Amino acid sequence: MTDPKPFTPLDDKFPLHRQFGIAASPVVLINLFTVDPVDEAGFLDAFTAAAGMLTKQPGFISTQLHRAIGDSPTYLNYVVWESTEMVRAALTRPEFVAMLSGYPSSVVARPHLFQKVAVPGFCTA
Repeated sequence: MTDPKPFTPLDDKFPLHRQFGIAASPVVLINLFTVDPVDEAGFLDAFTAAAGMLTKQPGFISTQLHRAIGDSPTYLNYVVWESTEMVRAALTRPEFVAMLSGYPSSVVARPHLFQKVAVPGFCTA
């Protein structure tokens, strides 16, 4: 299995499809999107459609999209899921995979899964 277009690994040595094989919960899916400025509206339309479907999937907890400041059409999406199993089920649904073709061709998505790390005095796990 490989990561579908427009997904490009954030870490070439450990792409998303390999992360799906690790049982973990909860997890955070960070997705860094780059897009050509002329395609920004099309990106937001495609993102809205895909997010509308994903937010209804089992295991979805929350999401937040961020845009880089200034003239950088770079976006970061932060999605909390109950588990890797639920992220995998949602992102491999044929309905979601079909939606990927709706993204403008300039869009590159770099998804990666993360878990909280406890740092005494600063961060709780």
